[in-house]
Amino acid sequence: ATLLIPWMTWKHRNDCVFKDVTPSTNSLIARIKDEAILWARAGARGLCVILPQTWDVH
Repeated sequence: ATLLIPWMTWKHRNDCVFKDVTPSTNSLIARIKDEAILWARAGARGLCVILPQTWDVH
């Protein structure tokens, strides 16, 4: 879980540099949320505990 935010930030940065994507905090946060759900569903320990109950990860 600790690596999720830096990983997604790095990927967003690469998209901005190499794919001419406009930097967007809202887009980055949405992608982090989506990825967190996928990681939790895949069994990432700790994410199910810290994610809000309103996020359907089960």
